[in-house]
Amino acid sequence: MAKKVLVVDDEKLIVKGIRFSLEQDGMEVDCAYDGEEALEMVQAKEYDIVLLDIMLPKLTGLEVCQQIREFSTVPVVMLTAKGDDMDKILGLEYGADDYITKPFNILEVKARIKAIIRRTTPKENVQNKSQVIEAGNLVLDCESRRVNVDGKEINLTAKEFDVLELLVQNPQKVYSRENLLNIVWGYEYLGDVRTVDVHIRRLREKIEANPSEPKYVHTKWGVGYYFQY
Repeated sequence: MAKKVLVVDDEKLIVKGIRFSLEQDGMEVDCAYDGEEALEMVQAKEYDIVLLDIMLPKLTGLEVCQQIREFSTVPVVMLTAKGDDMDKILGLEYGADDYITKPFNILEVKARIKAIIRRTTPKENVQNKSQVIEAGNLVLDCESRRVNVDGKEINLTAKEFDVLELLVQNPQKVYSRENLLNIVWGYEYLGDVRTVDVHIRRLREKIEANPSEPKYVHTKWGVGYYFQY
């Protein structure tokens, strides 16, 4: 089945180029040119991934991303024309899974999209790994990609789930930020290790009763992160 992609940018030539390239790879592509239109489209249709420019009319990309996260876990990749690190970190804070800085190579865009879709598509008949893992009051369903804590479903982004799944499936194994970046984001990822810190902090805020004294996702100072309960 063709993967459904929403491309959001007010620069129509950029949208046209991305759309043409993705459709050549057999993807189904919808386009939006302002924040309000993008939000309406995500509410009306299920997408496999959203490419979202930060600078948009009506609603900014950050505002759109934040509102999407109130009802959907669809992977969101922010597009930014600025080289300022703060824009990238802000995008992650608002619930984005990744970012790409303009001007970009369309081959890089396609590689990122395929990598994220591949990681977020439920795996079928995976051997030797339990599909449902219970750790204390936390229940992680690897197939449906759902997480429950104390009987309540927790809304995680695609990358937050990927990080948690890796840690839960390898309890007490300490992963450095570089390890997590390479495994979860991929060796082709051009971001820095602060991306990992942002996701760990957001993950703790969602699954921990007291994020400053975590029960599940722990820090081994000077080394990295690990799961234990």
